Amino acid sequence: MDRKALLCRSILETPSITQRELADKLDVSLGTVNGLVRDCSGLGYLELSDDGKYQVTEAGLQFLEPYRVDGALFIAAGFGSRFVPLTFEMPKGLLEVQGERMIERQIRQLHEVGIRDITIAVGYLKEKFEYLIDKYGVQLLYNPEYSSKNTLATIYHARKVLEGRNMYVLSSDNWMRDNMYHAYECGAWYSSVKMEGNTSEWCLTYNKKGLITDVTVGGRDAWVMYGPVFFSREFSADFLPVLEAYYRMPGTEQFYWEQVYLDLVNGQARRRLENLIQAEAQPDKLSKNRLNPPAMYINRQPENQVYEFENLEELRRFDSRYQNRSNNQAMELVAQVFRVPESEIVQLRCLKSGMTNKSFLFAIRGRHYICRIPGPGTAELINRREEKAVYDAVAPLGITERVLYFNGDTGYKIAEYYENSRMADRHSREDMEQCMALARLLHQSGISVGHSFDIRERIRFYEQLCTAHGGIPFEDYTQVRGWMGELLNQLDRLPRPRVLAHVDLNPDNVLILENGEARLLDWEYAGMADPILDIAMCSIYSYYSFEEGEALLKMYLQRDPSQEELFVLTAYMALSGFLWSLWAVYKSQLGDEFGEYTIVMYRYGKNGYRRLSQSADAAARSPRFS
Repeated sequence: MDRKALLCRSILETPSITQRELADKLDVSLGTVNGLVRDCSGLGYLELSDDGKYQVTEAGLQFLEPYRVDGALFIAAGFGSRFVPLTFEMPKGLLEVQGERMIERQIRQLHEVGIRDITIAVGYLKEKFEYLIDKYGVQLLYNPEYSSKNTLATIYHARKVLEGRNMYVLSSDNWMRDNMYHAYECGAWYSSVKMEGNTSEWCLTYNKKGLITDVTVGGRDAWVMYGPVFFSREFSADFLPVLEAYYRMPGTEQFYWEQVYLDLVNGQARRRLENLIQAEAQPDKLSKNRLNPPAMYINRQPENQVYEFENLEELRRFDSRYQNRSNNQAMELVAQVFRVPESEIVQLRCLKSGMTNKSFLFAIRGRHYICRIPGPGTAELINRREEKAVYDAVAPLGITERVLYFNGDTGYKIAEYYENSRMADRHSREDMEQCMALARLLHQSGISVGHSFDIRERIRFYEQLCTAHGGIPFEDYTQVRGWMGELLNQLDRLPRPRVLAHVDLNPDNVLILENGEARLLDWEYAGMADPILDIAMCSIYSYYSFEEGEALLKMYLQRDPSQEELFVLTAYMALSGFLWSLWAVYKSQLGDEFGEYTIVMYRYGKNGYRRLSQSADAAARSPRFS
């Protein structure tokens, strides 16, 4: 780090600063400061004013110009799972601390030193940041991989913002007590605080000049990476090509960008990228020389200056407002249901941010519970009043989780959490027998509700949604849709029984308790239907083959299935797969992506139809194929 530039910057920012104060600020001896003042004066960077104070000359300002900060990049794309349920509604960086949103506090601090070129890399709830464009003149940069990759990918997508520029790289959810930004920075640095005792943070080793020489994950009584970072243009020139190479390398999807720097410092980058270097089409961009660690310095901060709140309970200790008033709908509901102040809702943890719902775990007075929050857009997909009616109807069976609160209007649900429980294993015969036992108990209970699950109607419903939101991407959809119509027509001609079916009989929805009992969760789609529909659904959710599905049906029936029952199972596996492929297409149009699930489900539709139409005994199963 250029000490002459640091000296000139300090005098420029505080004209009345003494040499002893300069020594403290630069963390050098008084003699070193005297020498730096002589050198800078000799070069014409400093001159004495009439009152005997040094001031920066025009030549000094020209000397500082290459160190001028060009702007700032905020990383604000992530979900912030450790701050649920607050982050279900608001990105972490937009949470208020001491009456001011964390990202706005940092933007204001940047503005105070003249930095107004600010880019925010967004992803999760990106629309929430839009108002900052008008309020502060920022730019938003969307990271399309925010939900599947870590900050390495964020920096990759923002690399053009950093290239050739002096830039702060900031986390939107940091809080700095005092303004630690400057108009000029004299070398790349990483903010650091001292952690006493054992820590799992990334610990720094540095030399007498403050140059970082090693980074280790975890340590004791160490200075750790914590808070803002500054990328000089020289640092970015060496660092970004390596980061780009890491981005292209399989297995780095969950890397923080700091992992690239750590690997450069300890020599691991050379080993990781050896093959890529040899195959690199542009050797100058990623030469072996580039794999030497670029210079980065430690920027040690005093105690109580930089805050990275790890969870809501940490934030409560810092900002008393969060003790009992988080302004979060879920927290307010839990407090109301249990008649406790919000401060007694502790040990919050994200359990699910999945296909349909969001859920979080919490504890009150030593007991754990789960709060389910319906996902965005599910109101038009799921009738919560019907779901509640099912829960009420099956309550005497004792096969669901213990529900303490259910709102049929909003879909919010609070239930008891079962310690040391696990989901059923689709590969375990014993577990699947328990799943089938639950299905039998439900189907034979004689319980009925006033609504049905009509797979024909649901296919038509999701088909309309997909068409309205961009279309259906399968090339042979028209043909396959016709096949599904044939199967539906044949099923309609069969005198099949109707019972209360769960419909979402996924092994992931079957909880095996510590005492060996089982509970069936998530009754969102339940309604009156053919009992074999549950077996078909369980089969495709388990990614079973059709033969494995037939074995599961035999387990359920506790006898050999009839030809009609085998036909019905295969038809429902085909139709259910087709239905959920449409569901997945629609969800992807809304921004949710489920990987191979869409194709796997669509294949059940096609392969099930072909299996029936080509089977040698299809005529015995169905008059349609005679």
